[in-house]
Amino acid sequence: MGENPSSASGKHRWRSLLFVPGHLPKFVDKAHTRGADALVLDLEDAVPWSSKAEARSSLAGSITRLRQQGASVLVRVNNGLRALSADLDAAIVDGVEAVVLPKVESAEWICAVAEEMLTLEQERGLPPGEIRLVLQIETPTALPRLHAIASAHPRLVAMALGPEDFSASVGGQPIPDLLSAPSLAVLFAARAGGQLPLGFIGSIGDFADLPKFRDTARQARKLGFAGAFAIHPAQVAILNEEFSPPAHELEWARRVVEAEQAARSQHLGAFAVDGKMIDRPVLLRARALLSFDP
Repeated sequence: MGENPSSASGKHRWRSLLFVPGHLPKFVDKAHTRGADALVLDLEDAVPWSSKAEARSSLAGSITRLRQQGASVLVRVNNGLRALSADLDAAIVDGVEAVVLPKVESAEWICAVAEEMLTLEQERGLPPGEIRLVLQIETPTALPRLHAIASAHPRLVAMALGPEDFSASVGGQPIPDLLSAPSLAVLFAARAGGQLPLGFIGSIGDFADLPKFRDTARQARKLGFAGAFAIHPAQVAILNEEFSPPAHELEWARRVVEAEQAARSQHLGAFAVDGKMIDRPVLLRARALLSFDP
């Protein structure tokens, strides 16, 4: 298909992805100061229909300014065909790292969007396949298709459950009892497909109680999530902290890797650190932790 992107999640480390309303310059111009690993210029939920054309027309300039400030920029598009077509026309430009595609329900839909992205890249002289796709799973229709979705296209780099939309689609509220099973299903499918699993088990809109939000983010990292979206700047620092391994975990990981080197010289496949047996799965976890070490 003329696309040859590098490995999907290898170069991406998004602990925090902050949504920024694409039609409000006062938020866009300050976004790079918020400390987020990535900024998601939103053309979807944060923008009323009456302002979507304005958001699209200002998008290229916003991307340029944020990139000049060193920001990693993504764009969230709409789902309907007419709006999506206009959004992609505005979003597939130099400087965009990924498109966030909402309400994904099938692998076929992903491939259709990816083909349109390729056409625009070719027309504009952009490297084919360089702009990635981040998927939002927001309806129960997608759940039995998650593994096909996660392996649908080389552009895919990350997946997340949209807690608010998913809860509304089943007539419920975004509480852990409802969100646990679908969130973990997305996590498992993302990892199986080589994608970054983004999210936490709770409401993204619950930013007033920051201690509770911190507990939710901390639990998400323990479950295996790599980062999460934020809708308020106050959430960003918490996500950055909680999706980074603490110092004591990094120290443990260093001891494990050092012990493994000694064990290898003795032809041992398993060894002990701090009174606990270390074998290959634990060693892999230690090495993954050290990938965060500066």
